[in-house]
Amino acid sequence: MDARQMAAMAEATRLTRQGRLAEATALIQQTLASPATTRRAPDAPRTEETTRLTLDAPRTEETTRLAPDAPRTEEETGGAGVRYPKPPPARPRGRIQPMRIPHGWTRRLRAFGVRGTSEAGLAPPHAARPGVAADRFDAYSYTNAAGTRGYRLYVPAGYTGDPLPLVVMLHGGTQDAVTFAAATGMNDLAERDTFLVAYPEQPRSANPGRYWNWFDRRHQRRDAGEPSLIAGITGQVMDDYAVDPGRVYVAGFSAGGAMAAVMAAAYPDLYAAAGVHSGLAYAAADNLQSAYAAMQRGPKPRSRPPAPSLPLIVFHGDRDATVAPDNAADLIDDALAGSTDLQLPGTPTGVTSRGQVPGGHAYTRICYQDPGGGVLAERWTIHQSGHSWSGGVPHESYTDPRGPHASEEFIRFFNEHPATRPARRLPISAPRHSPQLELA
Repeated sequence: MDARQMAAMAEATRLTRQGRLAEATALIQQTLASPATTRRAPDAPRTEETTRLTLDAPRTEETTRLAPDAPRTEEETGGAGVRYPKPPPARPRGRIQPMRIPHGWTRRLRAFGVRGTSEAGLAPPHAARPGVAADRFDAYSYTNAAGTRGYRLYVPAGYTGDPLPLVVMLHGGTQDAVTFAAATGMNDLAERDTFLVAYPEQPRSANPGRYWNWFDRRHQRRDAGEPSLIAGITGQVMDDYAVDPGRVYVAGFSAGGAMAAVMAAAYPDLYAAAGVHSGLAYAAADNLQSAYAAMQRGPKPRSRPPAPSLPLIVFHGDRDATVAPDNAADLIDDALAGSTDLQLPGTPTGVTSRGQVPGGHAYTRICYQDPGGGVLAERWTIHQSGHSWSGGVPHESYTDPRGPHASEEFIRFFNEHPATRPARRLPISAPRHSPQLELA
């Protein structure tokens, strides 16, 4: 058993002890289905010849994109050679069923102190109360003319069928839905505050390093390419679950942060607000060369008119050697320039505050307000922090636990910014579902 499997087993043990059996089983399945990988430092230089990629290093589609009619591999669905079902309209209630785990993991889990484990499955830590359902973190897929993307959906135990907020989280390069969820701790917040979280996954067939192709013009437009797939996943969840259409949000890290900016610009009628961590602004690049330039030196001046913008929260470390910190200022400039609220007399003002995480990093927060006092955008600069999710879970993928809690602040900002206009319901392309993955 390699180090990656050991780490996954430890995390599965932690989830099991918390009674989060669906997540534990999903993590075990993901680990066994994925090839072993070597973890590298976020900023370590890597070359394409050896397939070593920096977190945001973009890759062109010319050599990796599948033709629309080409058979889809397991990577297209973000899974292990299977496709996934339509999410159930409501989670089953009543007794929590034991979940089957792969042969051989029983002994390993017991070695980590997990009791009540058998080849039949992970036994619930206690009997479920009648009418109370367990939380879910299941895998699904969505298909349209641009292709197929898998995604994970976290449904909190508090979901009863009443409309909830939905947060769409876009992972960074080399990550997937499970690792990103573990790094950000967003599922724990969803359980605490009762909201849905969707994690679209970029397959290697679309980009060898799983980077969203934020820098490619074909993936910067509404109803085309990857934006159409992410919007389709959002709409599919809204169709299958009770979602408040005025409280749908998009956020991401690194390449996923850059794609979140694309989604905010392309679908301002679908999302109410956006969060970008260590990312780049919409259309900061339109090819591979300009992408590297923007990442390393910050964006060049652009002549395009500002796109309609959403309320935006930005986090960025001032020691980020992968994505230049100047990109955070560019994101804020776009948000202010494209805000319809700026039609009011006067100019936006920035209110600056500073803080210090006990035993951790200092930070500067600037809130940009319209003349009426409403917050248009927030910029958080984490001092002495690099290319990592601030306040993330220790020892997870690209996290810095010594910074302020970005996930907490994103959710706080989203709660403060419901949509002020009717949300658009997207048409869903069919077919979109396929048989459910079963654990052996």
